[in-house]
Amino acid sequence: MKRMLVLCPYPEGVAAGQRLKYEQYFDDWRRQGWQIDVSNYMDHAMWNVVWAKGNVPAKILGVLRGTWRRFRDLGRIRRYDLVYVFKWVTPFGTTGFERLVRAQAKSLIFDVEDNVLSDVQGGVADHIGPLVKLLKSGRKARYLIGSADHVVTSSPFLNDLCIPLNRHGACTYISSSVDTDRFQPATPYSNDKPVVIGWTGTFSSRVYLDLLRGVFQRLARRVPFKLRVIGNFDYDLPGVDLEVVRWSAEQEVAQLQALDIGVYPLPIDDWVLGKSGLKAIQYMAFALPCVATEVGTTPMLIRDGENGLLVRTEAEWEQALERLIRDPELRRRLGQAARQDAVTRYSTHAIAAEYRKVIESAELKGRT
Repeated sequence: MKRMLVLCPYPEGVAAGQRLKYEQYFDDWRRQGWQIDVSNYMDHAMWNVVWAKGNVPAKILGVLRGTWRRFRDLGRIRRYDLVYVFKWVTPFGTTGFERLVRAQAKSLIFDVEDNVLSDVQGGVADHIGPLVKLLKSGRKARYLIGSADHVVTSSPFLNDLCIPLNRHGACTYISSSVDTDRFQPATPYSNDKPVVIGWTGTFSSRVYLDLLRGVFQRLARRVPFKLRVIGNFDYDLPGVDLEVVRWSAEQEVAQLQALDIGVYPLPIDDWVLGKSGLKAIQYMAFALPCVATEVGTTPMLIRDGENGLLVRTEAEWEQALERLIRDPELRRRLGQAARQDAVTRYSTHAIAAEYRKVIESAELKGRT
């Protein structure tokens, strides 16, 4: 049996960027003959505090524990046929750990998301702390993009940037995907009760939700609706009927099934050109009409007026959401078309073969 070591930032099963990308293919890879060991830099204790303000001693201890795990990993890399790195090996400092891993790995795949090659920090640089800025540094990613046997990218735009940087020119865009057998629709498309607009994300992405604060407050003065925020943080929004739900793996499906409309706000900048559109794909799988900022990959996922709505200005956000709130038949038409696209284009059944090809390609380059 071939052996694979996955080096990733977060504990298995908690971060959407991992859960709804490569993690959900572990069973498929095992069926292809791989034994998989996962080494996450952050343990659950650090994950619970990393994006929150304060908790400095807990964060320092988390960094020390994570760095110690990476030192242990360096001692076993040669035992593996393939090393799969997501985002970085360690979050801080130079590219030293990445270079040591590359030097010892027989074959290496680097999975990169967000446009880490851009100097723009997600359009929200004024709102994120120094820890997050360090986590989003592009130095390590640049080295791994150049030296990997194969690079997996999160968007076509990022893929085009990475191809000339990789020594083999071996870069593949693989869309985020969802298990559409598990993510089943349950939306009634009815106005018998207040329509529920939903957003799902973590503390690190709440700044994108903040882009719609004024939109929701003005909208609430015109039409009744409930805003449901599914995440790992507290949130308040005066003047809006707000429900904050703590995300959990066990309740994830039910939490999203309770929505009528999904929103995917993004800043219009270079950073988001690397985003995969994961939130939109999640909403689509649940047959929810999604309203999204028209930037990056979203126009590739959403055909405006056919399977969702694309907007750019706050006025367009308000108009689109009000239309959907008032018109349940429009929600039904867009949502059902979105579900069909999710099944045929963005399901794990549709995407699995793309990962297999990348793994085979990296293996071959590693042997040569």
